[in-house]
Amino acid sequence: MTSARPPTHAPLARLAEGYWFESRQPLASLVFIAPLLIAYEAGVLMLGPGEFRNGADALMRGMLTRLGFGQYFLLPVLTVCLLLGWHYTTRRPWRLSRGLLWGMAGECMLLSVCLWLLAQLQGFLLRAPAAPIDLSIFQTIGTAVGYIGAGIYEELLFRLILLSLTVWVLKRIKVRPQSRIIAAVLLTSLLFAAAHYVGRYGDTLLWYTFTFRFLAGVFFAILFVFRGFGIAAGAHAGYDILVGLSYGG
Repeated sequence: MTSARPPTHAPLARLAEGYWFESRQPLASLVFIAPLLIAYEAGVLMLGPGEFRNGADALMRGMLTRLGFGQYFLLPVLTVCLLLGWHYTTRRPWRLSRGLLWGMAGECMLLSVCLWLLAQLQGFLLRAPAAPIDLSIFQTIGTAVGYIGAGIYEELLFRLILLSLTVWVLKRIKVRPQSRIIAAVLLTSLLFAAAHYVGRYGDTLLWYTFTFRFLAGVFFAILFVFRGFGIAAGAHAGYDILVGLSYGG
C-alpha cells in the first residue's frame, strides 16, 4: 500500500493563507504605512502649517487641541501607539515574514486600480465625471501630500476608530454579529461621504460624487474588516494618487 502524497499546491496554499492572515495584523499595518506617514508629516512640515492638510487630519488635530493636546507630533504618535497596543492585545509575534510588505504593496496597487475602474464605470453609466475629487489643484505638492494623508488619517478616523466604535456600541445593545458589521459599514460610509462636503476644504455637493464616495467608503470599510487597516489605508492612498496623476498629468 502506497501512502497518499500531499497535493503539489499545498505549499503555495499555505503561503497564501499565511500572507492573508499576517497582512491583516496591526504590526504589519504599522510597518507598511510608516513610510506614508513619514512622507505625509514631512511634507506638511516642509510646506508649512498653513498649507494643504488632509481634512481628517485637521479634524482630529482640532479635537486634540480643544482638549488641550496641541503638540504637533501627538497625532502620528497616537496612531503608532494605537497600532502597537492593538498588536499587543493579539499576542502575535513581533516579527514579519520576508516579502510581506511587497505583497501588501502589490495588493494595494491592484485594489486601487479596481476602485479607479469602478469610478470610470460610474462615470460612463451616469454620464457624469468619473473622478469625484477636486483635481484643479493637484499640480501642487500640497495636494499630493494631502492624498497620502487621506489614506492614513481618513482610514484611521472612519474605519479604525468610528467603524470599530460603532460595532462595539451595536454589540453592547445585542445586535447580531453580521447585522452590526453591515450597519457599521453603511453608517460610517455615509459619514465618510458627507465629510467631504463640510469644512474649509469641502466640495460642492453633487449627487453622483456623494454616491461614489459612499460606495468608496463601503469599499474601504470592507477592506478594513477583511484585510486590515494597512491594506485599506494603502489602497485609499493609492487610489487618490492614481486619480490625481490620471487627471493632473
